[in-house]
Amino acid sequence: MIKITIYKNSKGSFAGLKSLGHAGYADMGYDIICSAVSALVINTINSIEAFTEDRLKIKTDEEKGMIEFKFVDDISENSTLLMKALELGLQGIERDYNDGYIRIKFKEV
Repeated sequence: MIKITIYKNSKGSFAGLKSLGHAGYADMGYDIICSAVSALVINTINSIEAFTEDRLKIKTDEEKGMIEFKFVDDISENSTLLMKALELGLQGIERDYNDGYIRIKFKEV
């Protein structure tokens, strides 16, 4: 199962995200859920870095299927929009493939 944790601060603003694990929907390389989550998360990171001045701390562990990023400072409106789009996409996957392949939770940091 892919466990997604969306970090928000006490004001409700996005503070980052952690994705951990593999969906187990299909064999490695053929798992459409892992592919979709990876594409959304990596594209969001790339978009934040390309289109905003916001800075991220990023950690990865390919074996564990982990990618985590946290914003260094308060985030811009553009990053907020990108994070909302990421949240929407991940929730769509969770809704459409609700057989224990992906779980999203929110954590205040």
